[in-house]
Amino acid sequence: MATITTQPHLSAPVDNTNDDPRQRAPLVLGGRDFMGVTDAITERTEARPHIAWWICFLTAVSFALMFFSLIGYLFATGVGVWGNNQPIAWGFPIINFVFWVGIGHAGTLISAVLFLFRQNWRCSINRFAEAMTIFAVICAGIFPGIHVGRPWLAYWLFPFPNQMAMWPQFRSPLLWDVFAVSTYASVSTLFWYTGMVPDLATLRDRCKNRVGQFLYGVFSLGWNGSSRHWHRFERAYILLAALCTPLVLSVHSVVSFDFAVAQLPGWHTTVFPPYFVAGAIYGGFAMVLTLAVPCRAMFGIKDIITDRHIDNCCKVMLGVGMICTYAYGLEFFTAWYSGHHFEQFTFLNRPFGSAWLSYGSLFFLNCIGPQILWFRWARRNVWTIMFAAMCVNAGMWFERYVIVVSSLSRDFLPSSWADFKPTWVDIWMFIGSFGLFFTNFLLFLKFLPIVAIAEVKTVMPEAHAHGHATPDDVPASGGH
Repeated sequence: MATITTQPHLSAPVDNTNDDPRQRAPLVLGGRDFMGVTDAITERTEARPHIAWWICFLTAVSFALMFFSLIGYLFATGVGVWGNNQPIAWGFPIINFVFWVGIGHAGTLISAVLFLFRQNWRCSINRFAEAMTIFAVICAGIFPGIHVGRPWLAYWLFPFPNQMAMWPQFRSPLLWDVFAVSTYASVSTLFWYTGMVPDLATLRDRCKNRVGQFLYGVFSLGWNGSSRHWHRFERAYILLAALCTPLVLSVHSVVSFDFAVAQLPGWHTTVFPPYFVAGAIYGGFAMVLTLAVPCRAMFGIKDIITDRHIDNCCKVMLGVGMICTYAYGLEFFTAWYSGHHFEQFTFLNRPFGSAWLSYGSLFFLNCIGPQILWFRWARRNVWTIMFAAMCVNAGMWFERYVIVVSSLSRDFLPSSWADFKPTWVDIWMFIGSFGLFFTNFLLFLKFLPIVAIAEVKTVMPEAHAHGHATPDDVPASGGH
């Protein structure tokens, strides 16, 4: 049965133009055949968890429990435990919300957009990105809920008739976020699950214990690898990919409207939607590298997630980073060109005011640190890749911090000015949200296929015996 469920259908998309064997390395190294790929991915779910997994998992669970404990403390005590004040009513909760929503953007881009553009190199890393998207949106959705003050009344945000005759204020960006993020989470989860169905059937057929066989059997939806099943699967997958593609642009654009529709200097700008989307993709690819580079070494799948995949992710991250750098400069130019003294003061206050350290960190981490990836040797070195990725991860959080705090802290009246100082609850809730994220991610690593087995097989030479290169035709050291 394992052979039936893991055999890819031969009508899967093939990139005949972008895989020139004279220029590009193969997508799967080590001379692996179909069964070799299946064994490499499934042996991790079949074996007992390693001691390193248990250490990481228990650590992540501890931070996740701390996160929920602090939420309980917040409910019992009130929002005064945060550093939020007047005029900075948006503090760490909204900063963290925008940060986590941005983290999930690379998942949709890699899974849906690159799929529609027939970029076969996405097949080995799309499952990482899709899982990262789901878990990041879970973390993001918590912060607005606890920030509104009375989360037990959050159902007021949904447009359904009720005895109080209350309807949502559709002119409020808060409501736009509810629809945008909930749609994004629903479609991304469906897309992630649909792509896993053939791989879940593989785990079902290889599983040795009865509980695993039952659970994998239920979630594989009776998959048997027939031509009819493959036809339905491919049709559903491409339709979901087409549905997800507009979300790459729409979701973070809607999040940017939280700021852009305001009249505050520094926020009231039309560059925010593309600026936020570019920043989200930038941070999302950095997180993909942060997760994929250690996992490929830890689980011994460097032949499947190859240097070519990492190299391509670095190039995309570098290109989007240049767009972000351009947007930073464009903001200052727009403020100068506007001739509006409030706008000019706001942008001069960012590098030279009380938040100068945060802005300096933003500029170095997002604009200078990742430039090392211009060199090919840097994109082949694990430590430089991780350095660049961690720079972007931290830099994108500082970007959201500067956007929120710098504009709110300097109101139109100097009598309303105030600086923001986070409390210990702010800091530990942010750290605890990473515990929730990594708890979910580690469970995913243990119980689900971390690489899309069926999709990887569609880009191997064995799946296209006629008119496609064989592994011997492609030099193992070939580059992108």
